[in-house]
Amino acid sequence: MNAAPEQQVKEHLIERRLGGRTLLSGGFLEVCRDDVSLPDGSLATREFIRHSGAVAVVPMLDDGRLVLVRQYRYPLSKVLLEFPAGKRDAGESTLACAMRELREETGYTAGEWAYGGELHNAAAYSTESIWIWFARSLVAGAKQLDEGEFVESVFMTPQELLALDGNDELPDAKTLIGLHWLGQRLAGGRPWNWQATEQARDPVAVQLRLASTTP
Repeated sequence: MNAAPEQQVKEHLIERRLGGRTLLSGGFLEVCRDDVSLPDGSLATREFIRHSGAVAVVPMLDDGRLVLVRQYRYPLSKVLLEFPAGKRDAGESTLACAMRELREETGYTAGEWAYGGELHNAAAYSTESIWIWFARSLVAGAKQLDEGEFVESVFMTPQELLALDGNDELPDAKTLIGLHWLGQRLAGGRPWNWQATEQARDPVAVQLRLASTTP
């Protein structure tokens, strides 16, 4: 198969994997070290985290407020304000993950969904992607938190979140991107493409299936 034109143009930047090994394999992620050949033929190593990816949800109430969660993030020793999010299970579509995480962390279910896009959370050292979905026509219900998970629901308008960002009080990357993409859509700069929950389709599903079969 011929490389896409965009890939051909960038061939002079590509690093080639020669081999490698897993340094640590846990229940959540893998730490890997690969040997690579650089574009000029010299050799180097690359250490990175292999991660199955995660999904974040921007839940929109009918009154214009957004549903967020506040939780303690152990690696940072901080409580962060975030859109509901969580790790994608093996074989799980991003939409199914979005539905599950929204229900588990907030208790809400949504009548309509719109795909936002994909972001690379830490491309220098992690394979993790975060896929963002928007949700509306929300119906309240009981949270279904995992054992050992402590999450507090928060309701804020986009303007209130922008004010927090202006004061450097909204440091979570996925939440900032979700807020940015929300603003673009509310301003008419990007389409919504809403889908009813019963008919909703995940545009990422085919890409994930192909990726799972790649050696």
